[in-house]
Amino acid sequence: MLAQVHPCPSSLMSDGDVRLDGAMKRVEAELFTDGGNDAVVRLPDRRFPGVLIQGDSLHILRSDLAEVMEACERGELAEARESARLVMAGLDALLTRYASALEEHGIPRPY
Repeated sequence: MLAQVHPCPSSLMSDGDVRLDGAMKRVEAELFTDGGNDAVVRLPDRRFPGVLIQGDSLHILRSDLAEVMEACERGELAEARESARLVMAGLDALLTRYASALEEHGIPRPY
């Protein structure tokens, strides 16, 4: 899709949309994977795509990392290690999805 940037009039917003007092713009972005909770998208004027993580998924990731820290603070290193392993596995899956989407579209990795 070609990018078009313009203010988002209230008439185009659905009932569930949240308006951010003039800070929000409606843009077209390139979607490299299905929409899902971890879509690979490229925003206008960006060379490389990124991963869009939904807010609830971001909150879960933060909570998972908080569990690792809390286990470390309690000295429960085995529990911390297991929790960290699960977080790492989730991040590895995101990175694999990202790398696969780039490869599928002939885009070099930015790292």
